Amino acid sequence: MILTNIVRDLDECLDLLISKKQIVAIFQGQSEWGPRALGNRSIMFDPRIPDAKQIVNEVKRREEYRPFAGSVMLEYAHEYFDMKTLKESPWMSFAIQAKQPAYDNIPSLVHADGTCRIQTVTREQNKNYYDLISGFHDITGVPVIFNTSFNLGGEPLVETIYDAIDTCNRCEINHLYVPEDEEIYIPTETILPKDLDSDK
Repeated sequence: MILTNIVRDLDECLDLLISKKQIVAIFQGQSEWGPRALGNRSIMFDPRIPDAKQIVNEVKRREEYRPFAGSVMLEYAHEYFDMKTLKESPWMSFAIQAKQPAYDNIPSLVHADGTCRIQTVTREQNKNYYDLISGFHDITGVPVIFNTSFNLGGEPLVETIYDAIDTCNRCEINHLYVPEDEEIYIPTETILPKDLDSDK
């Protein structure tokens, strides 16, 4: 049985994140290569919430000290982070010194040493994810979204829509955003590998 709420509309997703202060997972396209969550398999939250890190770590069932990353619209990155000569950071590879707006507006993403691990996002790189962050910015004035990998502690990143639904069902992630232009079959019930094996 599917317990999570599957959201296809961007405005509804933004309302959940902003007005209702809900954790929302996003599932779209192909899964990312490597250990980083870059907006295709991510868990998202409002970075303005001071204790967001503690809330999400509890949901993900992982250690309290583990930090999170921020996905930021590229054109605003220099306002929040000391980019120096760095033009972009699309793969979330660098910890960059936070500027005052980051301390003021996204406290949950600033590490103890004053840095943030960021992913810069453009519409050309990831249309749906950029539009989500841009919509968040339009409403809140903050061009950054709280981002972490779509998995639970000790588990691999989700790969299929079945993995995504199963992960949400097993924790306190009640909403799964699948952008409306994503052509994908949304199952009406979760089928796990063990269920498929039992039919043979």
